[in-house]
Amino acid sequence: MLSFFNKKDEEVTLSKPPVHVAFIMDGNGRWAKKRGMPRLFGHNAGMETIKRIVKESQRLGIQYITFYAFSTENWKRPVDEVEGLMQILVKFIRSEIDEIHENNVKVNILGDIDRLPAAAKEAVCYALDKTAANDGMNFNIALNYGARNEIVRAVKSISEAVKRGEYSSDAIDETLIEQYLYTKDFPDPDLMIRTSGEKRLSNFLLWQLAYSEFLFLDLYWPDFSEAVYRNALLEYDQRNRRFGAL
Repeated sequence: MLSFFNKKDEEVTLSKPPVHVAFIMDGNGRWAKKRGMPRLFGHNAGMETIKRIVKESQRLGIQYITFYAFSTENWKRPVDEVEGLMQILVKFIRSEIDEIHENNVKVNILGDIDRLPAAAKEAVCYALDKTAANDGMNFNIALNYGARNEIVRAVKSISEAVKRGEYSSDAIDETLIEQYLYTKDFPDPDLMIRTSGEKRLSNFLLWQLAYSEFLFLDLYWPDFSEAVYRNALLEYDQRNRRFGAL
């Protein structure tokens, strides 16, 4: 069971707490623009929100959290913004990885990191290596990630395995496909939260979100507080997940 105190200082217990929560962290740039600041100011503020939500997730006992940090489409953004985002990634890892490791949190990457700049790739590999043996909460970062690309990658790998005689075509089912996804070691998200008021998935975990609960919030990611997070979990707890049944 998951228990916490609400804004009235009343203890709340969730009857069916989520095991895995995924986040589309939208609105950093617009948050900064409202304040007359450059977009990277918003991305830095968004990084601070990630820190708070990682800590709150662990405090609440959430076992898996996944953040959509950089999509395969984000390379289309201005060069200075992309470079800034990569620098923020490096800064985040350098400043937080020791505490993450001390708290037994395991960092995982969903996506192809080979295209990342050298400093970013080096920092990511360091985080993966340092936390590889941890067995506490899983902190997943979707980085240079696109769901369609992930599915195409899985199909190609399975096709090659069939050619090698490892499987027959009749052996291909949902279970086999899932073994070739970046998320093969994790349960599907129970809850997906997107900030900024946008109501779309933006090529995020298309396979894995098939039966997840969605929550779209009309606030920007830097304003996503621990209290808002807890209220989101309360709303999730009130939903009836039927998975196609009655």
